[in-house]
Amino acid sequence: MDQSVWRVPDLSARWWPVFMRNLLVWRKLAIPSLVGNIAEPLMWLVAFGYGMGALVGEINVGGTKVPYILFLASGSICMSAMNAASFEALYSAFSRMHVQKTWDGIMNAPVSLDSVLLAEMLWAAFKALFTVTAILGVMLALGISHSPKLLLAWPILLLVGMMFSCIALIFNALAKGYDFFTYYFTLVLTPMMFLSGIFFPREQLPTVVRIISDWLPLTNAVEIIRPMFMDQWPASPWRHGLVLVAYTVVGFWVALALTRKRFKA
Repeated sequence: MDQSVWRVPDLSARWWPVFMRNLLVWRKLAIPSLVGNIAEPLMWLVAFGYGMGALVGEINVGGTKVPYILFLASGSICMSAMNAASFEALYSAFSRMHVQKTWDGIMNAPVSLDSVLLAEMLWAAFKALFTVTAILGVMLALGISHSPKLLLAWPILLLVGMMFSCIALIFNALAKGYDFFTYYFTLVLTPMMFLSGIFFPREQLPTVVRIISDWLPLTNAVEIIRPMFMDQWPASPWRHGLVLVAYTVVGFWVALALTRKRFKA
């Protein structure tokens, strides 16, 4: 691979018009998009939280017993950020990049590929934040948690959206068609959902699997957010935060390099 694609990102404020372009287009479909993004996670929450929660009762989290629906809600909000960012950075970004050739049109103006990719990453993160904000509102209305620490969860969830949009953009750069994304969702995101402590405590996993799970991006997101739902502080916020930042930085750099190679920039 050409080493020049790994050069330092050439970023500027010109990502902002690209971001605003995506926002103006999305405004026409904002309501259907919002319904689509929040309907599935809310169905998971109601079906498993209230249905299975009635059977499970309470879950022991770090020596504290909490209702199963709170345990599930604190994990599913991270899963929602992951899914919303991934869908936008895969299907929508691929449409703009490959099918509609929107990126080519934008780069005819004095906007670099690096700035376009930065705008796509931040736009996907914004979509994820918009989705989780709506879901958080429903959770608050249902009385699942009223912890004031959830205000600090909001910027963390933005970082989670940025992280997963960076990872998704790697697969976007490699994709030849929409079908390629099935591999990512089936072989990467779905197993991560079941290994990151969203539906059940990770302590029940085999030791080797739990060690691997410790370093998954979704696990570290859940480990920061869940205590905040319980009105507690995370046990190791700096470690988990650094893992999220590392995935974000490395993910963006790899995605940028592969996208440059694709465009031969």
